[in-house]
Amino acid sequence: MGAEAVVVDHGAGNLASVVRALRRQGAEVELTSDPGRIAAAQRLVLPGDGHFGEAMRALRERGLEAPLENALDSGAWLLGICVGLQMLFTGSDEAPGVRGLGLLPGRVRRFGGRLRVPHIGWNQLEEFGDASLFRGIPEGGYAYFLHSFYADPAEGRHWLATTEYGVRFASAAANGRIFGIQFHPEKSGRLGARVLSNFLGFGAQEN
Repeated sequence: MGAEAVVVDHGAGNLASVVRALRRQGAEVELTSDPGRIAAAQRLVLPGDGHFGEAMRALRERGLEAPLENALDSGAWLLGICVGLQMLFTGSDEAPGVRGLGLLPGRVRRFGGRLRVPHIGWNQLEEFGDASLFRGIPEGGYAYFLHSFYADPAEGRHWLATTEYGVRFASAAANGRIFGIQFHPEKSGRLGARVLSNFLGFGAQEN
C-alpha cells in the first residue's frame, strides 16, 4: 500500500488533476470535504486555483479551516499548491479584506510594472533552502507556472525556492511540516512527480 494523502476539497478546479498526479506516485488518495477526515489526516494536500478571496471563502463556508489547524496541531504534513500556497499566508493583495490561513508570515503580492500577467509557462526553480522537498532535483530545473500573484514570505527561513519573473519571488515556501509550491506539479513532468513523491515520503516512518 502506498502512502496516504487527503486532498482538501474546497471546490478548486485543479482537484482532479492533483488527485491523479498523487495516485501516479502510488499514493492512496482521498478527496474529501469532511471535517472529521481532514482533522484526522496525517498528510494533507491543499490545491487551489482562481481567486484567493473566493478560495478562502469556500474553505471557510465548508468549515474546513479549524480541521486543517487541528490536523497540523496533531503533527500532520501539509502541501499547498498554486493558490493553495497563497492561502497559507496572512493575506493577499488580490483580496485585501480577506484573511489567509496565517500559517506562513508574509503577504501575496501582484506582479507589477509592465510584466505580462499571468506568469504562464515554464520557469526555473533556484536557491533551494531546506532541500527535502526537492531531493533528487537539481537547482535550475524547470516547472510549470500559471499565476498573477506571488508569495512574499516575511522571514528568510521560510523561503524554500525562488523563481525570477521581473522580481525574484518564492516559488516554494515552508514552515516546519507546512510546505507550499506556486508551480503546478501535476503539469511539471518528472520534476513535479519527484516533488510529490518526496512529499509523500514525509512522515512515512510514522505511519
